[in-house]
Amino acid sequence: METTLTVTEAARRFSDLINRVVYRGDTAVLVRNGTVVARIVPERRRETNGIDLALALESAPRLSPEEAASFADDIEAGRSEMNRRPMPTPWGE
Repeated sequence: METTLTVTEAARRFSDLINRVVYRGDTAVLVRNGTVVARIVPERRRETNGIDLALALESAPRLSPEEAASFADDIEAGRSEMNRRPMPTPWGE
């Protein structure tokens, strides 16, 4: 569904406008002084699969041995820190 509204109306109801575009697939046409100035349309979701992931990872830059060692050290430090502190309960106790 396409909705036409003024820029002022869009600003006042921006959250609702975005929700309609995202969840209902609506399109919004924004008008200022009687002239169309913008159109807000839903972004198409791109379906991906394992092949796409493999190709992306294959073309990603590789860490140098020093960077990889530093990354591994950071991961280990984070794990140690998480194990030292008690996790808070979701009830605030």
